[in-house]
Amino acid sequence: MTRGDGTNGGGGGQQQQQQGARKLPRKRFYRARAHSNPLSDSHFPIPISPDEVDLSQHYPRYFPAGEDEGRDGDAMAPRIRFADVGCGFGGLLVGLSTLFPDTLMIGMELRDKVTEYVKERILALRASNLGKYDNISIVRTNSMKYIPNYFRKAQLSKMFFLFPDPHFKEKNHRRRVISMTLLDEYAYVMEVGGIIYTITDVEELGEWMRSCLEKHPLFEAIPEEEIKEDPVVKLLSTATEEGQKVARNGGQTFQAIFRRISLQEE
Repeated sequence: MTRGDGTNGGGGGQQQQQQGARKLPRKRFYRARAHSNPLSDSHFPIPISPDEVDLSQHYPRYFPAGEDEGRDGDAMAPRIRFADVGCGFGGLLVGLSTLFPDTLMIGMELRDKVTEYVKERILALRASNLGKYDNISIVRTNSMKYIPNYFRKAQLSKMFFLFPDPHFKEKNHRRRVISMTLLDEYAYVMEVGGIIYTITDVEELGEWMRSCLEKHPLFEAIPEEEIKEDPVVKLLSTATEEGQKVARNGGQTFQAIFRRISLQEE
């Protein structure tokens, strides 16, 4: 996702889109471990700052290659507004793409094989549905370490944390993607009024995430009536592979959906 490097991004350039029809990739060729250790060191390019993110590698329709290197610093240029953290095989991104066709969104995934699958999936969808799915992409990165490297202050309007690794052992709770410390970073990149969505099939983790959000001064719970009217909420449990598996097994899910607020509202 850094300048001049297309290997880390998920959108591909115009040349890739012009190669003709692509077949959707098969998951069996991209299988990986269910989760990765977010505290381990991984080797992939990391932008020094959001200004170094080359959006032309991800959204060639919006940022043609060679035009001011993606216009990253242009205040009038469109910016990524949704981030799906730990996006897995990209089901939520695909569902959101048509629901919000004019909104740029990105998936952030640590596993290399899964990232490659989503990249190929997006390219295939673009090739077979001209004019669609140009607003989604993926980047391989560690969101627990590098969120501020990709997004400016108050840039995001929605963040998603769907079926994250529960890290059951107490000594591993520091690896959980929702914590008081990480919520500070998420609050920084989210605009006031932005929404953070979490869902899990592990009750203890659901309680943990809700508790962290309730304690944080920059988030407040969204009323149930408003949640029912949000078209995104249905996708939380139906769009992803994990959610579909829970549904097939008759499992229960636990959601925590909160709004970013300002300190003045406290």
